[in-house]
Amino acid sequence: MAEHHHTHHHHQHENHESHSHEHYSHSHGHSHTVVLTELNRAFIIGIILNSLFVAIEAGYGFTSHSLALITDAGHNLSDVAALGLSLFAFRMTRVKADESFTYGYSKTTVLAALVNSVILLIAIGVIGYEAVLRFLKPEPLEGGTMAIVAAVGIVVNGTTALLFFKNKDHELNAKGAYLHMAGDALVSLAVVITGVIIIYTHLYWLDSVISVVIMLVILYSTWNLLSDSLRLSLDAVPRSVDVEKVREEILHIHGVNGIHHIHVWALSTTVNAMTAHLVVNENIDSAAEQHLKEKVKHQLNHLNIQHVTLETERGKGRCEEEEC
Repeated sequence: MAEHHHTHHHHQHENHESHSHEHYSHSHGHSHTVVLTELNRAFIIGIILNSLFVAIEAGYGFTSHSLALITDAGHNLSDVAALGLSLFAFRMTRVKADESFTYGYSKTTVLAALVNSVILLIAIGVIGYEAVLRFLKPEPLEGGTMAIVAAVGIVVNGTTALLFFKNKDHELNAKGAYLHMAGDALVSLAVVITGVIIIYTHLYWLDSVISVVIMLVILYSTWNLLSDSLRLSLDAVPRSVDVEKVREEILHIHGVNGIHHIHVWALSTTVNAMTAHLVVNENIDSAAEQHLKEKVKHQLNHLNIQHVTLETERGKGRCEEEEC
């Protein structure tokens, strides 16, 4: 039976924290803190810009009797709610862990991404319903007003999307916000084109057709966001981590005889965690063992796993248990 050596968890946690933040920046281009600060600013600017636009768009929608503008304003309002939700989740990641929530509240970022994708699906349903009604009974609209207001929408949504572009592959809520806004810029572009065509042809039903096309685009991007956030909610391995590669890289480290019981999951949309059993030489002393653990953690940090807890066993690396 392999002899188990448990590291004192508290010491290890503190030791790891300093270690992980030290190396994160050079392995990933920019640090976790920088990503959070940039995103925080992006969410606030996005919320202000979009709130102003919703007010303008709804106002013009009612005065020009354009259902397209009113529907789009409603859609943009759902974006403001989504951005607000993500901002709230980020604020929650700053709340320190306590006795009841030992991981802190960072998992709210995953839940926010999940709720956002559900909101998007509901919005798609509403747009679809409106589009069918309008197709059956087209109403005359002012194509000019429609085109001008939607053109402002391209600028607002495009600018907001750019705020999230840099971090969209680092963080799920940033990806969600980016998809949301890029999708909305497309929605606005389609409304502009439709408005211009309506000025010259008075084919009011085009409004409905374009809504359905846009809906399919949004549905496609939402589906990915939904599946990603569901995966993380179920503690699946984040897409940014390859467990097979993790195993190979760790086994290459001199002094590691084996690794098993690997569990990788997301603590939030930016931080991943891992626990594992590390098999080391029988005759290793505790200082060398600690150094080896730090080496393993350093390597894992480069593989996008920032929070690591390791248990060591002495032996040749063969694990007798069935699950290994």
